[in-house]
Amino acid sequence: MGSLLNLLGLCLWLYLASHGSKTVNSQHTAGPAVVEGTVRINGTAPIGRIDEDFICATLDWWPPDKCDYGTCSWGSASLLNLVRLFLFIILHLLLLLLLKKYCSLLALYQLGTRDLSNIILVNAIKAFSPLKIRMGGTLQDKVVYQSIGDHQPCGQFVRNTVEMFGFTQGCLPMSRWDQLNTFMRQAGAKVIFGLNALSGRTIGSDGLAVGAWNSSNAESLIRYTVNKGYTIHGWELGNELSGNGVGARVAADQYVSDLISLQKTVQNICSGFEVKPLVLGPGGFFDANWFTQLVDKTPNSLQVVTHHIYNLGPGVDTHLVDKILDPSYLDGGSQPFRDLQGILKNSGTSTVAWVGESGGAYNSGHNLVTNAFVFSFWYLDQLGMASSYDTKTYCRQTLIGGNYGLLNTSTFAPNPDYFSALLWHRLMGRNVLSTSFSGTKKIRAYAHCSKTSQGIVLLLINLDGNTTVQVGLTLDNATTNQTSRLQQTHQTRGSNFARMSRQSKFAQIMREEYHLTAKDGDLHSQTVLLNGKTLSVSSSGTIPALEPITVNLSDPIAIAPFSIVFADIPSIHLPACS
Repeated sequence: MGSLLNLLGLCLWLYLASHGSKTVNSQHTAGPAVVEGTVRINGTAPIGRIDEDFICATLDWWPPDKCDYGTCSWGSASLLNLVRLFLFIILHLLLLLLLKKYCSLLALYQLGTRDLSNIILVNAIKAFSPLKIRMGGTLQDKVVYQSIGDHQPCGQFVRNTVEMFGFTQGCLPMSRWDQLNTFMRQAGAKVIFGLNALSGRTIGSDGLAVGAWNSSNAESLIRYTVNKGYTIHGWELGNELSGNGVGARVAADQYVSDLISLQKTVQNICSGFEVKPLVLGPGGFFDANWFTQLVDKTPNSLQVVTHHIYNLGPGVDTHLVDKILDPSYLDGGSQPFRDLQGILKNSGTSTVAWVGESGGAYNSGHNLVTNAFVFSFWYLDQLGMASSYDTKTYCRQTLIGGNYGLLNTSTFAPNPDYFSALLWHRLMGRNVLSTSFSGTKKIRAYAHCSKTSQGIVLLLINLDGNTTVQVGLTLDNATTNQTSRLQQTHQTRGSNFARMSRQSKFAQIMREEYHLTAKDGDLHSQTVLLNGKTLSVSSSGTIPALEPITVNLSDPIAIAPFSIVFADIPSIHLPACS
């Protein structure tokens, strides 16, 4: 009992510490300045088309003793030991429930003993219906899959600084694979699994992995998976072995040969299925020459080309927030999207592009930056930018783990980016619209056809902490159910929105707005407000409803300092959304 009290005391200390004072970005006490701006949308035809389940998140292999810059941020979020998190969840909830007297200890015990079916985690994934989950990461190329009848020990990763990536080889027990697949089926997730691509190779002193891929262990896993009736959306070969690689690299010609081998294996094992898993690769950083060779030489074997993005630099960088709030720096992130889109177009291939992993800042991110409100500026800008270059899916590093998880590593409580991702998923439709903004460089603007109507949805991000922007809308080739008069109004600057007579018939058309702001205006806060109300899970683990405010279409869209707005306008119809 004494140890339990000690743990509860520790939980209370951590809870209070995590909600302690933080640096708040100041704003002018006299109130923000107000400027006008205009979003222009060309509705003739879409410039890109994303997957219906565009949002994706990752689960990684890093064990608890994975540390960066003296901080160990992974806890028990590894694919191999995620279950261990639930002791801490139970203790955390126990403390809160005892303090707030929400329910009995018996009900809490029943909640905690649900293991991988923990209600918070299940609900967080189910809210997307479905969420793509990519299982993989740096250590995937050091994972051995337990084989049926193999009585050898199936050990986990052990810290060893002499080894590549600082850990020994690890093993995936089939009992654990069963648990993960059962959980993912229950949560309604689509699984992409990263295979060990270094099996059978010798790594030279220069990092080049020599020799062909030994696919036998992977084939055993795929065959076991099919025989058990598990559904895998895609198999990805390797992690960060393209170009110069990270830790190791594979030459493009060799990787092409290995990928063709994987495609044949998948086709053979899944020959009786009408819908077969995707084959993805290389899951690495973009290198134009390497990727060109891959795409050109795998026209019938590679369905998805995946690349990784950590364009903010190391997590230890003290200028991460400055980079996130710099429009020019954000603009620079478009280069790999543009180049990869060009490679795919020039090849004439049916292969599509995904972002297979993106955490912004490498080496586990930065606490209270990459897991705080400020990171939604970067994350949503990335989603908008990637979409505009016809990227089909975007996988966030991580769902849970490190300092860049969508969910808190210890409690599963959603971080701000979780709600940003969920709003995107529910509002932004598949067709991407050509969008530009004039008036200030501090506004990032994107638009899609609506996911819930024949209208459009705007995503507007204000990187300015001192200025409110009143946004008007100019449309090319638009029609509405009030036709010309409304269209003419939209083709004016924002200030003219407010001059529309509220007695006019078309001025009574409404739109829905979702305004995201940080608690107390603190960019480092891990609490986000939607239209002024705190978003948090309920005591029973329910994800909160995301309720909009209704605004007259004649009013300009007001984007407060350091805020994000989704504006859903069902009454505007564009040819691109037909």
